[in-house]
Amino acid sequence: MKRHEIRGLWLGLLGVAIFALTLPMTRLAVGTPQAPQMSGVFIALGRAVVAAMLSAAFLLATRAPLPARRDWPALAITAAGVVFGFPLLTSVAMRYVEAVHASVIVGVLPLATAAVGAWLHRQRPSAGFWACAGLGSVLVVAFALLRNGGASTVLHPADLLLLGAMGCAAVGYAWGARLSQRMRAEHVICWALVLSLPVTAPAAFLARPTLALPASAWWAFGYVAVFSMWLGFFAWYRGLAEGGTVRVSQVQLVQPFLSMVFAVPLLDESLDATTVAFALAVIATVFIGKKMPVRPVPPLSAKEPA
Repeated sequence: MKRHEIRGLWLGLLGVAIFALTLPMTRLAVGTPQAPQMSGVFIALGRAVVAAMLSAAFLLATRAPLPARRDWPALAITAAGVVFGFPLLTSVAMRYVEAVHASVIVGVLPLATAAVGAWLHRQRPSAGFWACAGLGSVLVVAFALLRNGGASTVLHPADLLLLGAMGCAAVGYAWGARLSQRMRAEHVICWALVLSLPVTAPAAFLARPTLALPASAWWAFGYVAVFSMWLGFFAWYRGLAEGGTVRVSQVQLVQPFLSMVFAVPLLDESLDATTVAFALAVIATVFIGKKMPVRPVPPLSAKEPA
């Protein structure tokens, strides 16, 4: 393995470690139904505003060129996924579910990202890949239903939000990784944040807290703004660019367990055998699925003349 590929793996692992704290920190900032703190809308959009201001300073300091016109649609899609979709849906959902629970729900994110990436690069995943993706999705839904008491076949609204967030993140990750092949990796998330500022700034101002909040909520908000929304993407996109998307994305396998490990001391949550078993099963499907072949789509051949 070449030096830049090893560096890419370590950068990817650093990014995953930063992202693993996102769900526990969001739960700490948003509170519970019994003890609410910040609104999910403010956490999602306020953190984007803070990260956008840091991004603007970074872009100026590095004399970043304006994105090429052809890259604007991809930047908009990236922003829709990782600046708006994932933060909004998870921030609202996290008031109603524990971080340990949410970690299992989003555990199939690597397969979702791989599926979007395969579509972007005109690749055809094998039947084994889709079987693993389907099995992982079934495990996640079964876990959510079991946690809701098992008496209903209807998912809790918070679980539906988390599943939607997973889809948004997959789209944002895949399009951002594609952009990082043409742009400096750090500039991808910076431009996505800055271009979103005309929407995120007024919306965050309208959703700002009006009551005094404990310092822990503000510290958690600061983490998701500076690390989850900004620095984590520096490490993640750079790792994908240097180490290769297929190889580096494997380190996402440890993210659900890291989230659980962080949630126990931070939020005083508990791990039970059922949660660990489902997490292991989901990670196993992701691991096997990532090993399944993904082939290029053959070009359409012209018809031979009669």
